[in-house]
Amino acid sequence: MRSIRRWLLGWLIFGLAAASGIAAFGIFHTAREEASELFDYELRTVATSLPSNLETAPAAGYRAPDLGDLSDDHIVIEIWDQAGALVYHSRRPPLLGRLPEGLRTIERDERHWRVLGLQQAGRFVQVAQPVSVREELALQLALHTLWPLAVLVPVTIVLVLFVVARGLAPIGGLSRALATRSIDSLEPLRPRGTVPVEIRPLVDALDDLLQRLNTASQAQRTFIADAAHELRSPLAALKLQLQAASRDGTLKGEGQTLERVEGRLNRIIHLVQQLLTLAREDARPATTKESVSLRRIGEQAVSDFSLIAEAKSVDIGLEFRAPLTQADACQVFAEPHSLAVLLNNLIDNAIRHTPAGGKVDVVLTRAKTGMGFEVIDSGPGIPEPELERVFDRFYRGEGAQGQGSGLGLSIVTRIAERQGLTLSLRNNQPGPGLCVSVVGL
Repeated sequence: MRSIRRWLLGWLIFGLAAASGIAAFGIFHTAREEASELFDYELRTVATSLPSNLETAPAAGYRAPDLGDLSDDHIVIEIWDQAGALVYHSRRPPLLGRLPEGLRTIERDERHWRVLGLQQAGRFVQVAQPVSVREELALQLALHTLWPLAVLVPVTIVLVLFVVARGLAPIGGLSRALATRSIDSLEPLRPRGTVPVEIRPLVDALDDLLQRLNTASQAQRTFIADAAHELRSPLAALKLQLQAASRDGTLKGEGQTLERVEGRLNRIIHLVQQLLTLAREDARPATTKESVSLRRIGEQAVSDFSLIAEAKSVDIGLEFRAPLTQADACQVFAEPHSLAVLLNNLIDNAIRHTPAGGKVDVVLTRAKTGMGFEVIDSGPGIPEPELERVFDRFYRGEGAQGQGSGLGLSIVTRIAERQGLTLSLRNNQPGPGLCVSVVGL
């Protein structure tokens, strides 16, 4: 798992180390150039300050001026007369040989020398010094300059560790606040102290998430309460019917009492089925869509409800709207089971609210937004003010017919949202009935 703390510390320390290395190289390079200029000046000074009768002095009697530990006994002096004969050299045997006049760097015996040749009246003076002397002096100068940087780097690293820890402390506090919360605590976060601007969007997003979780939890509790109420009412009515039948002796007969009991039982069975379906759809994880035939799903649904429609004298059929024809397979990408549940609920609602002699049509369509279908019935329709409310769970309009539970359209809405479909209701014009449209497949 990636750590923001380690990432920040790694890059900051690496950047500091790289900057320090570049600074050290620059300081050493500058010190070396300054040391080179200093020693070049020293060579010129030595060459111009040599006595004119030096060639008559003993060769071993000369020592270079006192320039400290780094320059003592490292300067080589050689003098030639006008005839080109070597008349003086500070070391035996001669090391370099006569070179042209001027300042240059040469290599002798795997060692680099800085040489100055100077033509004077009656003689040629050549002064040389090893380049290593300059490097040693440059290194010492650089070390004397870099020691504050060597102290600054550890101090800066400690400061970076402290600043990063303090900067990320609000995130740690937020994590601890969430970890110590109970499962039922869904109120907004209240971090201690001032929340940094960078963390405020995270806190706001968490507050929004908690608010939505609270709303979902409240909706779940309301759903359970409504379901309990819807189950309790028909069960209580069934109990009263059985008690009444037991008292008047009609329980064994075939009168209206048994019909009412059967009706109550059918409503309970349908309600339980719808509750189970809704619970499955709410808990169903997102599955991979696959290519399925919408025509085959429509044919299966119409076939499953044909007996129910026939018992109620309702004509049910599958139709195709141009440009679709009966030869089209109507392939779509969807979850087959959920799509079948959606269509079955729409057909079931249509049959329940269509009077005897009515008609229910499942129409497959194709539009710019993709494949879709419509379920059209010839029932009483839905009053315009109630068109939006019918999607609420357990809602049944005042003029609703049949033994519905008020959950069918809630199940349809849940499936449509999960599959990204567009669901719409409209009353048929000019005739009676309702048209439910699903598009986006």
